[in-house]
Amino acid sequence: MASSSQQKRIAVTGGSGMAGHWVVKHLVEQGYDVVNLDFQLPAEPHCRTIKTDLTHAGQVITALSPFGTGNRAPYDGVIHFGAIPNAHRWPNDEIFRVNTTSTYNVLEACAILGIQKVVLASSESSYGLCFASDFFEPKYLPVDEAHPQLPEDSYGLTKVLNEVTAESFHRRTGMQIVSFRLGNILSPEMHGPVKAGFADTSARLRNLWSYIDARDVAEACRLAIETDGLGCQPMILSADDTSSDRPSAELIAKHLPGVTDLRSEFSGREGLLSNQRVREALGWKQKYFLQ
Repeated sequence: MASSSQQKRIAVTGGSGMAGHWVVKHLVEQGYDVVNLDFQLPAEPHCRTIKTDLTHAGQVITALSPFGTGNRAPYDGVIHFGAIPNAHRWPNDEIFRVNTTSTYNVLEACAILGIQKVVLASSESSYGLCFASDFFEPKYLPVDEAHPQLPEDSYGLTKVLNEVTAESFHRRTGMQIVSFRLGNILSPEMHGPVKAGFADTSARLRNLWSYIDARDVAEACRLAIETDGLGCQPMILSADDTSSDRPSAELIAKHLPGVTDLRSEFSGREGLLSNQRVREALGWKQKYFLQ
C-alpha cells in the first residue's frame, strides 16, 4: 500500500539532469522535502543541491547522512538517476566505472544508513538492441522483463550489472529496490522533433519506437517510493503507444520480419515494450502522449 508523502524526505541523484529535473520538480510539487545530489548545479533549481561525486563512497555516505551536510532528518528513500546517460559519448571504461561505482556507492550508503527504499534508473538498452554493432531482432514481442538482456556495449552492460547489484543488496538488507527499464525519455520540448521524424520509420527502430515522457517517469518514481512490498524487481517503464504514427503490426512486418512469436494482437499503435508490470504493481497510468 501507498503511504502519505507528508514530510517525507527524498534524495534524488542526478537531479540536475534532463530526467532528474522533472523527478525533483514533481516531488517538490507533491509536498516532499527533496535534496538533489549532483556534481553540477541545476539550470532551474527546485530544491537544495549538494554537489556530490557519486563515485566517491565517502561523499555519498556523508550527503545521505543525517546532519552530514546540515540535514535535519534521515531520508525515506533515494531515487538514483545520477549516471552517464548513454553510450559512445565517453570512453567505454569510463562509462563502466561511473555507472557501476555510483550505483554501488548509493546502495551501500543506503544499507549503512538504513534507507529502505531505492529507485534505480535502468534502461531498455539492457536488452542490447540499442547499441549493438549489428542490429538483432528481439526474441518475441512485446518485450517484457523476462526477455533476455544481451548488451555488448558498456552502457547496457552497466544497467544489467546494476540490477544484479540491487539483487545482492536486497538479499543482504531486505531493501526495496525498483529498477526502471526506461524507454527513450523525452522532455516536453522533444515531442515536436520526434513527431516531425515520423516519416522515417527506421529512425527509431533500435529502441523499438519506445518513448516515455519525463513527467510520466517522475510520477512512476514517486509511486515506487510510496508503494510497499515490492521487493527487488525490474519494471519496464515505457509508453502505452509507440513513437510512430504507423500501426505496430506494420512496423513489425516491415522492420522485424523475423519475429514470429507475437504475444499481443497489435491491433493499433501498441508499444513494443510491455509496461504491464508497472501499471499493475504501481497503479501507474501514462498521462503524456506524443499524439
